[in-house]
Amino acid sequence: MSEQKKQKQHSMHLNALQQFDPEAYQWIIKEQERQMHGIELIPSENLVSQSVLEAMGTVLSNKYSEGYPSKRYYGGNEFIDEIENLAIERAKKLFDAKHANVQPLSGSPANMAAFFAALEPGDKFFGLKLTEGGHLTHGHPVNFSGKLFNAVQYTLNPKTELLDYDAIQKLAEKEKPKLILSGYTAYPRAIDFKRFREICDSVGAVCMADIAHIAGLCAAGVHENPVPYFDIVTTTTHKTLRGPRGAVIFCTEEWKEKIDKAVFPGLQGGPHEHITAAKAVAFKEALQPSFKEYAQQIVKNAKAMAEELMQNGLRLVSGGTDYYLMLVDTMKSKNLPGKEAEQALEKAGIYCNRNTIPFDTRKPWDPSGIRIGTPAITTRGMKESEMKEIARFIVKALDHAKDDSELKKIKAGVQEFCKEFAFYD
Repeated sequence: MSEQKKQKQHSMHLNALQQFDPEAYQWIIKEQERQMHGIELIPSENLVSQSVLEAMGTVLSNKYSEGYPSKRYYGGNEFIDEIENLAIERAKKLFDAKHANVQPLSGSPANMAAFFAALEPGDKFFGLKLTEGGHLTHGHPVNFSGKLFNAVQYTLNPKTELLDYDAIQKLAEKEKPKLILSGYTAYPRAIDFKRFREICDSVGAVCMADIAHIAGLCAAGVHENPVPYFDIVTTTTHKTLRGPRGAVIFCTEEWKEKIDKAVFPGLQGGPHEHITAAKAVAFKEALQPSFKEYAQQIVKNAKAMAEELMQNGLRLVSGGTDYYLMLVDTMKSKNLPGKEAEQALEKAGIYCNRNTIPFDTRKPWDPSGIRIGTPAITTRGMKESEMKEIARFIVKALDHAKDDSELKKIKAGVQEFCKEFAFYD
């Protein structure tokens, strides 16, 4: 048995479910098997520990706790208060934050609360265009952020496919936004948060970041952490932070009251305290020295995979990656639309998501590329040598995208490869 296997075994306790509802049980087990028998490269996905799983499945799910610690609208919250305070204090310590609201249910509601705290309907804000790496909640016209607010979308440099800070500065001087948002969902390079702070200060804009994808790297010091010097920072608690599905909002003392009121009663009623407990557990895990090693390995793995992919003829947006994700231009590399590339890789047991590339001429539902990342496979104990092997699986699958029999053979190889890196038993 490999060292990885010895270290990475986690169990789900589902005996009662198996006996009462075998139908639901079987689909949960099949999903567990899919995760363990395949290679998970979706950058926004990860694997939580058994401690986090256990915290989510507790009697805390039974309790309503509208309000905040020591100021609830329901009785019987004395222990819930302790749990939420534990999560708050650990989050603040982890990110060097003045204030943390751990109640947001997910990333989009967290961003909505931040906007409602800082903006009035119709106010102007900046966000990166969705097709160039931003998020739906960063001002896309079909989203609340684009419908309720005046969203001005900044773009990347078309030659370098990188953020152009001078161009953003000039646009800010012209447009005078009330808030400028940085932090992205599909941008493979490091973000100069200090430069964003300077731009915001120069035009008097609220300085906000959405670090949902890089929060674990920020907490570990692998990427610059904007929390101590930004006005408002939102993040999910899964992805690179490796916790439960949920979110947190950090802010300065100046914004504390507005943020808390925007979350409750502005957007939510009772928080999900079983998830709050799991967040507290995940924050404790992220405070351990081993988490920094994990975050560093995510980056090492991404760079190793990027190098191997490029050596095998695939074009990566911006020419590589600085931390944990890559955008692969499958149209230019293999004359293969992103949708077909995603489907071919799935048939081979490799999971990614189709994604637009900067200045994409194709539709978002069938764009020109795919997005891949290393958080989940790093959690399973894989390192640089495995990244090179995975890259070769990817290239081979894309080369045989229309050959189901060949993809089936590749999948068999993937499954054999994954046996050495079991995480859940």
